[in-house]
Amino acid sequence: MTDRQNLPRRASLEVLRAESADELSVLVEERVRGGEDPWDFMEDLPTVDELVVLTLRAENIAADGGNRPSAARNYRVLRQIALDYPDLTRAVWRLLGSEPHRTWDASVRAEAS
Repeated sequence: MTDRQNLPRRASLEVLRAESADELSVLVEERVRGGEDPWDFMEDLPTVDELVVLTLRAENIAADGGNRPSAARNYRVLRQIALDYPDLTRAVWRLLGSEPHRTWDASVRAEAS
């Protein structure tokens, strides 16, 4: 099994970044409407490029039947993202070894507590 099987061809990096920027703005609005102060959470949010990487990683996990990847497979998937999208290499390296990735997500924050 390869880490790229069953993955659809993705849009350009510019489109992925635009989609992620929109998603990030939704996350900010959702938390502000929930009464949180942006000064308290903005630092916890991912960058646009990190969100692109996490989206591509999630698509890979979904293509593998939703199975949580082992540390070795996670590394291979992230490395492949960096190879496929060289401009995302910095974001990939920032995310390597930083589980859980979605600390801004209320469900992930609740699990960590």
